[in-house]
Amino acid sequence: MAKEVTQEQLSELKELVERARKAQKVIENYTQEEVDKLCRAICAKLYDAKVWAELCDEAVDETGLGDKVTKRNKRNKLKLILRDCMRAKSVGAIEVDEEKGITKYAKPAGLLAILVPTTNPCLTPAGQAIYCVKARDVMICSPHPRAKNVTNKCVDLIREALVENGAPADIVQCIKNPSIALTQYLMADADLVIATGGKAMVHSAYSSGTPAYGSGAGNATVIIDETANTDERIREAASNTRISKTSDFGSGCSCDGNLVIHESIYDKLVEALKAEGGYLLNDEQAEKVKKVMWDEEGHRLPKTVAISPQKLGEAAGIEVPEEANFLMVTGGGMEGIGKEHFFSSEKLTTLLTLFKYEGDFENALDMMRALFEVGGKGHSCGLYSFDDDHIDALGKAAPVSRIMIRQPNNKGNAGSATNGMPATSSMGCGTWGGNIVSENIALKHYINTTWVARPIKEDMPSLEELFQEFYVEGMDQE
Repeated sequence: MAKEVTQEQLSELKELVERARKAQKVIENYTQEEVDKLCRAICAKLYDAKVWAELCDEAVDETGLGDKVTKRNKRNKLKLILRDCMRAKSVGAIEVDEEKGITKYAKPAGLLAILVPTTNPCLTPAGQAIYCVKARDVMICSPHPRAKNVTNKCVDLIREALVENGAPADIVQCIKNPSIALTQYLMADADLVIATGGKAMVHSAYSSGTPAYGSGAGNATVIIDETANTDERIREAASNTRISKTSDFGSGCSCDGNLVIHESIYDKLVEALKAEGGYLLNDEQAEKVKKVMWDEEGHRLPKTVAISPQKLGEAAGIEVPEEANFLMVTGGGMEGIGKEHFFSSEKLTTLLTLFKYEGDFENALDMMRALFEVGGKGHSCGLYSFDDDHIDALGKAAPVSRIMIRQPNNKGNAGSATNGMPATSSMGCGTWGGNIVSENIALKHYINTTWVARPIKEDMPSLEELFQEFYVEGMDQE
């Protein structure tokens, strides 16, 4: 364990854990109706437009990251999480398979340590709290030090909602003065860790000795093929990118980072992106932007993460028009992809890289694979296409956990009203991204499940059916 923690801090953490364990004894006996009511109460408290807007403003003011206007849209994720929760059982028997004689019973996972990223200081604890309560768990948040005030304010609102509806406030708690060292102690005391954030945070969670779910880094890449061959389709593809790229100033791992565009529509799409507010940098301007985004070894510099295109331009010493919504650079073809080509890596700001592919779809797949070798394996990819063969080919080839078809990447990956993805603020990226699951972290990950097996009619095919061409008569006789 790290040694920078004082005895006073450890005592405070011990008190949080003791209070959480006490609250656990209460909520674990709640009925389905009781936990469902609490989920609705938490969501209603934070979904209020004025309350959420105030949290968004304070989040940007405290962290210096993101956009106050588009950050407000993130409250819609709470509505989707609540929708998913209200459609699921989490108390008692939650699934019955009569044919197999299996009944599954849900049990709480226990005390959750929630690691909150600086880019989502309110959405993460809010969404986690809804799932936590639904599963009859308790949770302690460890906020990012740069966002500790607004995260604690969000948690205080959740605690208010709990108390107002007859539940212990200590079902949800938050560390007041967080540190990396103190977070390590919290994770060791918890039953489950959910880590949403950077690689170092997730690695720390997996090294804590406590079961953990983590998320991986992004480098979202969207392929736009030759079937985007009408003005309407070109406009829609460009609009999807603008929506994804500009959300909270590109702070999310799901925001479009790279477009791989077929040569036949490349010029038209670039013009459509300009109409959506994309400002195309020339080579000299791009070089200046690169120097303020990465150091000489390619490490991402924090001062230009999740800022407006105008501020990004100002940092680089170039003038960006006020009407610009995002910046664009041309990456060329395959020759512009690689760890030495920084624009082919994750950006996490209002900058987009454009690549052109020639010929058939396999060339687009080659570029996609190369981009994910630079970074972002396991996270997400997108495709604007009306060709089912292309969709199938990408589904087979992409080393990612989620692929969005003809929709904004950042809206679709974490669940949407117009797709079937589970709603979440934490996305597992499989072994590609160093995670244990390759799916959205949702309700099933917050519960333990007891399987009860009743006897059924014997279910065992003959040896001939099992072994087929490898069957040898008498092979089961001694």
